[in-house]
Amino acid sequence: MSRVLPAATFRVIAVSALAGVVVALSGCGRGDPAAHAATVAASAAAAVAPSTAAGAKPAAAPAYEKAFYTMMATRRPSVPAMAALGKALFFDPALSASGKQACASCHSPTHAYGPPNDLSVQLGGTGMNKTGVRAAPSLRYLQNVPSFTEHFYENDGNDSEDQGPTGGYTWDGRVSSTHDQARIPLLSGHEMANGTQATVVAKLRNGRHAQTFRQVFGNDILDNEDTAFRAALMALEVFQETPSEFYPYDSKYDAFLRKQVKLSAQEMRGLQAFADPAKGNCASCHVSAIKQDGAFPAFTDFGHIAVGVPRNRALAANADPNFFDLGLCGPDRTDLKDRTDYCGRFRTPSLRNVALRKTFFHNGAIHSLEDAVRFYAQRDTQPQKWYPRKADGTVDKFDDLPPQYRANVNMEPPFGGKPGDKPVLSEADVRDIVAFLKTLTDGYRPVRAMQSGVQGGSRVAQR
Repeated sequence: MSRVLPAATFRVIAVSALAGVVVALSGCGRGDPAAHAATVAASAAAAVAPSTAAGAKPAAAPAYEKAFYTMMATRRPSVPAMAALGKALFFDPALSASGKQACASCHSPTHAYGPPNDLSVQLGGTGMNKTGVRAAPSLRYLQNVPSFTEHFYENDGNDSEDQGPTGGYTWDGRVSSTHDQARIPLLSGHEMANGTQATVVAKLRNGRHAQTFRQVFGNDILDNEDTAFRAALMALEVFQETPSEFYPYDSKYDAFLRKQVKLSAQEMRGLQAFADPAKGNCASCHVSAIKQDGAFPAFTDFGHIAVGVPRNRALAANADPNFFDLGLCGPDRTDLKDRTDYCGRFRTPSLRNVALRKTFFHNGAIHSLEDAVRFYAQRDTQPQKWYPRKADGTVDKFDDLPPQYRANVNMEPPFGGKPGDKPVLSEADVRDIVAFLKTLTDGYRPVRAMQSGVQGGSRVAQR
């Protein structure tokens, strides 16, 4: 039976803009999901409830004469139907200017809805040959991202401490609603490159999803450009509220927290080093414990921090020595451009499924998980390993920030120390932490106790 939202419930969701969903946080990329798109589109059409069939009588007043969310509260579209339509849109490359790029091109479901390749930033644009400046993140475990605020107070623990800039979607948190976030990849010139919402809506009206749109939202949903575009964003949002797809909490570490499995000796050492304030101190930002309200950890506090990542000279934009991606203070975000103390800060990503990635940090400058962990331990004690040398032979530390902003870089453990000091993490610690981080990959199936007896000449492990 299709689950239909009651009017009152839908109004609450509408006002909050279905908070907690991200459609595409950063540049999209390679991949050809066209074959998959046709199958998903058919599934979307099949999911539509009969009561919303195309032959139903149109609403008395045109959709565009009403506020969008008020209209949706009145129509109460089926949640499964919206999710199925959103999934079809997510996998459809026809919604891009090139016809070759879908949301799934750089947010692959087999890579925890993150990038499927080792490109620092993904390719896009009308000719699939343009790049942005930021790595594509995973879209999983974003359901509880708070709206951006410069003054965040955690309601779990010390709620009197101002934790500073926190939340928002994208690396710089510049949009605080999922609707605004969803617009970015559809319109961005180096992503799906539609340019305007009118172009997107034209594709919807003339494409394979038009009939399903009318069945889900009403016969007149595509009549008005703004209403149609908002409906597309809503469908994408609802799809990304699918728990089994976007926040399954089924990693080995989740099984460990449920006391269903034990970590190996190496994984346990890694967890201890990860949480130890005198060693990895990773849990200070990538929270690893169950919260007081029982919620499992997201492995991020959603805070914004400057870690001084090396400049990625492979990025086209960085060929200009005067270009700098400063995160909170620009260039994509403009409302905080005068807050020079924020320059260089980017939002802390979740470490769930981090072992599936091949590029790390906001600019994709590092390409192995081991090196990402080493960077934290060696940034200050062995800077020559991470930064280039200037003409005078000195190390150009924090080279992806103008000199006047380098004081913003965080110096808390595991950072700190002087060149030549012993890093706080040994190579054994690095290996142990990486082993622990691999327990955060979704899809773990614990092996239950072996059955007594033998079947077919061998013992059978129950899964």
